[in-house]
Amino acid sequence: MSNPLLEMLRSQSLPPFSQIRPEHAEPALDAVLAANRQVIAELEQLDSPDWDRFVARLEQLDNDLHRVFSPVSHLNGVANSPEWREAYNACLPKLSQYSTELGQNQALYERFEQLRQQADFAQLPQARKTIIDNAIRDFRLAGVHLKGDARARYAAIQQRLSALQTRFQEQVLDATEAWSWHTDHADDLDGLPERAVQAAAAAAKRQDRSGYLVTLDAPSYIAVMTHAHDRSLRQRLYEAFGTRASDQGPHAGQWDNSPVMQEILDLRQELAGLVGFDSYADYSLATKMADSPATVEQFLLDLAAKARPAAEQELQALAAFAVERGGPDTLEPWDIGYYAEQYREATLGLSDEMLRPYFPAPQVLAGMMEVAERLYEVRFEPVADADLWHEDVTAYAVLDGDGSRRGLFYVDPYARPGKRAGAWMDDCQGRYRHGDTAQLPVAFLVCNFGGPVDGKPACLSHDEVETLFHEFGHGLHHLLTQVDELSVSGINGVAWDAVELPSQFMENWTFEREALDRFARHVDTGETIPDTLLEKLRASRRFQAGMATVRQLEFALFDLRLHRDHVPGQPARIGETLDAVRKDVAVIHPPAWHRFPCSFSHIFAGGYAAGYYSYKWAELLAADAFELFAERGVFDAEAARRFRDTILARGGSEPAGQLYEAFRGRPPEPDALLRLHGLAA
Repeated sequence: MSNPLLEMLRSQSLPPFSQIRPEHAEPALDAVLAANRQVIAELEQLDSPDWDRFVARLEQLDNDLHRVFSPVSHLNGVANSPEWREAYNACLPKLSQYSTELGQNQALYERFEQLRQQADFAQLPQARKTIIDNAIRDFRLAGVHLKGDARARYAAIQQRLSALQTRFQEQVLDATEAWSWHTDHADDLDGLPERAVQAAAAAAKRQDRSGYLVTLDAPSYIAVMTHAHDRSLRQRLYEAFGTRASDQGPHAGQWDNSPVMQEILDLRQELAGLVGFDSYADYSLATKMADSPATVEQFLLDLAAKARPAAEQELQALAAFAVERGGPDTLEPWDIGYYAEQYREATLGLSDEMLRPYFPAPQVLAGMMEVAERLYEVRFEPVADADLWHEDVTAYAVLDGDGSRRGLFYVDPYARPGKRAGAWMDDCQGRYRHGDTAQLPVAFLVCNFGGPVDGKPACLSHDEVETLFHEFGHGLHHLLTQVDELSVSGINGVAWDAVELPSQFMENWTFEREALDRFARHVDTGETIPDTLLEKLRASRRFQAGMATVRQLEFALFDLRLHRDHVPGQPARIGETLDAVRKDVAVIHPPAWHRFPCSFSHIFAGGYAAGYYSYKWAELLAADAFELFAERGVFDAEAARRFRDTILARGGSEPAGQLYEAFRGRPPEPDALLRLHGLAA
């Protein structure tokens, strides 16, 4: 059978997405793994390893495997079906087994140690020294020193964790897509903006139904929770959303992730213990900027001490406002978003719907690229002949000033059935140059915005504009790298608590006049945002900033403590841990039946286990970095060039802290984040 994944690999071409089918995934993976193992057997026999004969060949093996499997993983996320799910899940144990084999390969480990002991190690380029140091660290984290039963147990744990994490995500997706609410009466959606009502009608029409269909997809859910006058409808959606994949709610027990979480936590802690760590939190931090769980916890608690008083005042003011508007004496969680939007409009004269007409999605996308062009001296152009997986997707080439191609990225902006919720950037392939290979970086940018309706362009909320810029920041980090070694080019090898720096940094331009005028133009009149509205937008950045901050701190502390304190074999104290964290930092307390952890995919199915704090850690770096632009001008050429050349260009080739200090000329200022949100004393 002709296999487009293998043909792509041989021809060094981009993935032919329209030709890739689920039945291609496993055979392609089998072929690459067999070829890789053959080369590894040769490398194990090398007497005197050097870069070209040893490390570069391993880099090529990693590249081949990633290039074949990244389209498979991507299509499973954006075009999920029973067939793709079966194919993807069949691949996971094989990947896990191979990864464990590699990580516990004593012969390869010894050859990396030989390289580091050689007299010329100090003269190697920094990127190559980092790769060797990281490899030795990762061998140890993978249990290279384990023997006998312990080694076999480590491998079994990794395989099982891979399957469990995928099951967690699949059950969240299934539970999300299983629930909907239908009505034939437009009055039931009173308060929703016209574009949300039209989207609900379109959703019903897609199912050959009359009337309107409300779902748990983000655009539908957020519209109801923010605008629906019907309190019972908001409560209905809040309960369905907050009990997804759990033992509670409208589908209680059907896709319950509770036992999945228990087993994940058991296995993670056991794995950490096998390789000599006190907890999975300690194990996780071995590859991050932060040096210990105690450091992270103190960082989060210090922020909470400064943000919680403001959050309490904000909630009291919101509750008083709700009563003035005839609302309930006690605000429930399903009231918060609804009254917060009214309160913002009353106090700032601003609402999401006022801003939305200024942000037609195609216009925002084009303007976002214009901002990056001015900052980083590159150009973007559509790729007309790109092979795509859906009609909503577009591809863009990144060009240097001389017109040479520097990379490429795909944008998949709109929600649809079978597409994983949320927004993310992922690595299709990394920059890699060695011998005859001159591979360009390629990225996926995926969002879940409401799509066009009745031929009219989708208009984004400002929050969605920030999300797009955020993911584009990740993309720029990957695409503008100048590092040729795959393992540390682009986002590869970057400490997890620094990887969010470029993304959160990029969000700042969505509040700046010089940037907004490039893309924020009214969909009907073409007018730019008036000064009065822009000032309100900028003021809104500090609106209920305390409440937003403690909410993120709640998630981060819960994640950290859960992975620090869990005891394998004992019942996971998930609810108790979350309740204790909320007593420490939260101002909003959901009902007892709420099951947020059961859909917390970041830590149970993504890469953020004992690492969710990274958002706040990197947000501090981003706030401090942007202060330089606030002082000099948001398009200051020297500052932008320095950020590009020290942060974006160098990827993971040097420690993140060193790169940051090279950019800023000093360590980050701890209060920069508080100043950004108006929380500094």
